[in-house]
Amino acid sequence: MSAGTVGHGSKLARKKEAAIDALLTQRNLEEAARVVGIGKETLRRWLKLVECRNAYREAKREVFSQSNARLQQACGAAVSTLLKVMVDANSPPAARVRAAEGILRGAKEAIEFEDIEARLAALERLAEANRCR
Repeated sequence: MSAGTVGHGSKLARKKEAAIDALLTQRNLEEAARVVGIGKETLRRWLKLVECRNAYREAKREVFSQSNARLQQACGAAVSTLLKVMVDANSPPAARVRAAEGILRGAKEAIEFEDIEARLAALERLAEANRCR
């Protein structure tokens, strides 16, 4: 929740925080409302409040960020698996081809991403130089 509501200890603020947590873990709005002990219309009304929408959006971003970090941590193992399948003469040919395609696609996307990052950095430097003039 926003800094203006957290820390006051109000039951309503805690319920809204619990509702946001429930929205992140339950299958739908109805189940989230049930878990928190409020009606689904109350939850819908809360989600129309700017502070709740912002807190929910931020919470979703945090969950997504943590998921991305876990994916990145697994990249080494994923590449190792692809490489093992690709070079294993006992793997079915179709699996070897898919593994090779996955490796090539990943390498291509990594280069494209690095190129975009470099171009963006150059544009940002140019924009900053123009602002300083």
